[in-house]
Amino acid sequence: MSNSNDKSETPKASDTNRRAFLQTSTLAGTGMLLSGMTPAFGSTNEGTQMTIQSKGYAAVDESGVLVPWTFERRAVGENDILIDIKYASICHSDIHQEKGHWGEQIYPQVPGHEIVGIVAAVGANVTKFKVGDRAGVGCMVDGCTGDDCAHGGEQYSPGTVFTYGYPDERSPTGISQGGYSTNIVVRDHYAVHIPETISFEEAAPLLCAGVTTYSPLLKFELGPGVKVGVAGIGGLGHLAVKLAVSKGADVYAFTTTEAKREDILSWGAKEVILVDSNDAFGDYAGQLDCMISTIPYQYNVAGYASVVKPGGFFTQVGIPERSEVTVNALGLAASRVNFNASLIGNMQETQDVVNYCAENGVAPQIEIIPSEGINQAWEDVVNKNARYRYVIDAATF
Repeated sequence: MSNSNDKSETPKASDTNRRAFLQTSTLAGTGMLLSGMTPAFGSTNEGTQMTIQSKGYAAVDESGVLVPWTFERRAVGENDILIDIKYASICHSDIHQEKGHWGEQIYPQVPGHEIVGIVAAVGANVTKFKVGDRAGVGCMVDGCTGDDCAHGGEQYSPGTVFTYGYPDERSPTGISQGGYSTNIVVRDHYAVHIPETISFEEAAPLLCAGVTTYSPLLKFELGPGVKVGVAGIGGLGHLAVKLAVSKGADVYAFTTTEAKREDILSWGAKEVILVDSNDAFGDYAGQLDCMISTIPYQYNVAGYASVVKPGGFFTQVGIPERSEVTVNALGLAASRVNFNASLIGNMQETQDVVNYCAENGVAPQIEIIPSEGINQAWEDVVNKNARYRYVIDAATF
């Protein structure tokens, strides 16, 4: 990696592999992309426009310890909106990225891509939102719009700017900064409306965990009689269970934590399988129609896949360290399942999952915390003690 200060070395957006958010996050951390960029604390003007003062919690190194940080955001452009953040929830992705599990990062970096709040300002061209609207932001803040997104969704399109740690020349800090903060500036296309029928704090986890599970579950065409497995019952997995149950499916939840059993059953799961050894899969071999795995670390993929019928689908959405999942090819071949992966969801799916949950009473199980509780909450997530999504009250920043 180069540490040169020659900005001509910065690759074009089209040169970056945006087929994986986690891989692009790695690139966002290299000196080659952001050489010479430093926080601009001394200026409050971007051309003739005022930059936005913000404060929040940032990672400053790979220790994973976050500290209070005051910084500036870019000015509100003609296609942008400014959101005063009310709540931001904690995703395991935040922890992986800030600890450098997916590659070298640029610091200070504010994580957070499950964001809800009130629109405080709009650009001259914005018609989708007005000041005072309830709005949410997920994993993306800028990029293609409408017919330009011809790659299966905004998350797969060249030019997409992800919510934090991504190179952004317009940002005074050189990279996008996330939602563990008091406000955020985002292109209007990359924000969604939050209905009045769902609380801000319950809506926040839907912006990543919700759409990440909702998008592949839609492809399973769930309904009565369909047997779907959910592997890993954390922030993503517990929403996958609730969403699949709401569609009428028979849900089989696979967890390594016995203490979660009663919770899972209370959400309507048909069965809870404690995975304490590889023998746990034997009784379910080839019985399920499909499975979604939210497990964010190395695990026995072939073992879990063995419970899916030949020709059924196994979708990976959890992303382990180094963005790699190791698979026993022979075991996977023996199962004859269709193994695939899914990356968050597009902007229409993001709005759809928020609307669906608001209309059908599907809500995450949350715990609201103040900003000073973030570091302990991260430890709880890593140690599987979260129940099941921590939501930060942005008024405490």
